[in-house]
Amino acid sequence: MNSEAVGILEVYGLVTAFIAADAGCKAGNVWLEPFDKNKPKNPDELEVPLLVTVKFRGSVSDVTAAMEAAMDKAESMSGYVQHHIIPRPTGDAEKMLKINAFDKR
Repeated sequence: MNSEAVGILEVYGLVTAFIAADAGCKAGNVWLEPFDKNKPKNPDELEVPLLVTVKFRGSVSDVTAAMEAAMDKAESMSGYVQHHIIPRPTGDAEKMLKINAFDKR
């Protein structure tokens, strides 16, 4: 089991995900899990019809700093949906962090 915290940030759009991830990585000593994507239930009502999940890994304090910077950056762009920090993910949660829909066709 990995002892690193994980910060999960769901944003609107892939460009916002890249820019938010960059801001987060510059703000804390973190690394990224693969992005994930999800189509919202109301895509026709949204300006950006794709949700992308950015996942930061590191110490709780570094993940917190990364998340704050990433949320600020995302909010200045297309916005974010939700965010969570898990200080010590379980083994089952660790397995789920590796799954991403970008690998699916």
